[in-house]
Amino acid sequence: DVDVRTARIFNTYGPRMRPNDGRVVPTFIRQSLSGEDLTVYGDGTQTRSFCYVDDEIRGLRQLMETEGLDGEVVNIGSRDEVTISELAKIILSIVDSASEITHKPLPKDDPKRRQPD
Repeated sequence: DVDVRTARIFNTYGPRMRPNDGRVVPTFIRQSLSGEDLTVYGDGTQTRSFCYVDDEIRGLRQLMETEGLDGEVVNIGSRDEVTISELAKIILSIVDSASEITHKPLPKDDPKRRQPD
């Protein structure tokens, strides 16, 4: 009789992210701050939906506190999609970096679209 629910989180970002953890937001920030070119895999049209950590926590709390969700799987994230190329340009603009965007081959298992439902 344990009330169990599953949260699927999507591309959370926010303060104190580790610069070398492999996720795209801290990677692009680290690259732009150090003057490296930003590495975009494939043509950069693949999309991601980014969710600020405070919003992610609010979603997790709502999931925990809502009655009647026993056994449910809930996606928590943003509905707004951004292409990886757009994200790179946004970060270059915010950081005011002279870095460029370079492209490398897209890994086979890289999803074209990641968006919570």
